[in-house]
Order: sequence, then C-alpha cells, then structure tokens
Amino acid sequence: MSGNPFYAAQLAFRPSRPGIVNDPEVRKLQLWRTALGLVAWVGLMVTYNAVVSADDVKAVADDRFNQSWSSFLVLVRTFPVVVGAFVAAARGALRRVYLRRALRSLGAVVAIMASMGTSACAMAPELAGLRDAVGLPGKIIIGVLCLWSIGFALYGIGLSLAHVFRTADIHEVVPQILAGTLGWEMALLDLVTGAYPQVPAGARAVFILGAPITVTALSWWEMHRLRRHHGLTVRNALGR
Repeated sequence: MSGNPFYAAQLAFRPSRPGIVNDPEVRKLQLWRTALGLVAWVGLMVTYNAVVSADDVKAVADDRFNQSWSSFLVLVRTFPVVVGAFVAAARGALRRVYLRRALRSLGAVVAIMASMGTSACAMAPELAGLRDAVGLPGKIIIGVLCLWSIGFALYGIGLSLAHVFRTADIHEVVPQILAGTLGWEMALLDLVTGAYPQVPAGARAVFILGAPITVTALSWWEMHRLRRHHGLTVRNALGR
C-alpha cells in the first residue's frame, strides 16, 4: 500500500489495461465539463442567495459532497446492472474476457467502500473504549490510518465518477454507456427529491436536465471518436 493516499487512489481507480485506448481530447473535454459544471453550480447557489455567510459556505460545501456521495452510491447500484447486461449480451469467449476484466472495476468498488468504512469505524463513538485501551501510540496509528483512508476515499470518489469505476478496463465503450445512464438517474433523483428548492422552477429544470444532456452528448461524441479513429463500437465489442 502506498504511503501517499492520492497516488494509491490513482492506482486503484484509473483504468490501466494494456493496450487501452486513451483519447486526450476527450479527457480535456471531460475536465472542462467538470469545471464548468462546478462553476455553474456555484453561480446558481450565489445567484439565488444560497450563500450569504460563512455558515452558508460550509452548508453548500457539505451539500456538494453529499451530492457527489449520492452520485457515487447510484453508480454503485447501476454498475452491476449495466456491466451485467453488457457481459450477458457479449458472444462466446468475450463473456469470460469481460468478466475477468470486470474484477478490476469490482475491486475499485470494494476499495472505496472499505476506505469509507475504515474511517467511519476509526471515529465511531462506540469504539472509544478501544481507542482508550490502545493508549497514545495506538491512537496515533488509528489517527494516521483514518486520515489516509479519508484522503484515499475523497479523491477516490472523484476518480470513480470521472473514470466510471475504471470500466474502460472492461471495454472502452462501457464508461460511456454507464455515464449516460448515471446522468439521467441523478437528474430523476434530483427531480423526485426536490433538489435546489430555492431556485425558480425554470432555472432548476434547466440546471438539472443540463447535466445529463451534456453527459449524453459527451458520451455520444466519445463513442463517435472511438468508432472513427479506433474502429471501436458497441456492436463489435459484443462480437456481433
């Protein structure tokens, strides 16, 4: 295990299959989309007076983290459905190949859940007696482990969303399918739960629907580039 939690997160959550197609133009566009999305979200909060004090800043930051965590949890639930359907639709020996490759994606899920669980257990009030029993050296070790796990988990959540649980290790077309599905699921969740109640209905609808539309457009463009420049399509990925 690396002593640097951020480097360890990169190893755990970035696709690394030999021969994988990596399109730098798409990566740049994804970074711009993420940055512009964050700017738009902050602008929305400021415009409609969600941030007027230091306490509001903390509340908005907590809300943003909760949204990222919610996206992560939705992705965890969506992941086995989409990947399972993709593997089931593949023909012949491709199924075994994709199942074997999916172990890395599954490992990413387990890693992020384990790191969140470790930090939660380390700070749990129920374990105060254990922390007292191990003394100062034990508390220092627990504290370092907790900080490492938090850094790994927080960075890992971002990488998991950006790289869609490193599903490109399964096949290059899988992240686009999964990302588009996740985007529309999150939009539906925001509509059902009444997210951004302080924002007028029109602006709220544009903001909520803008994210999945943008993700879908980006996914379509990336699939177009994969087909045009690398000959990769969903059809040939499934052996059809």
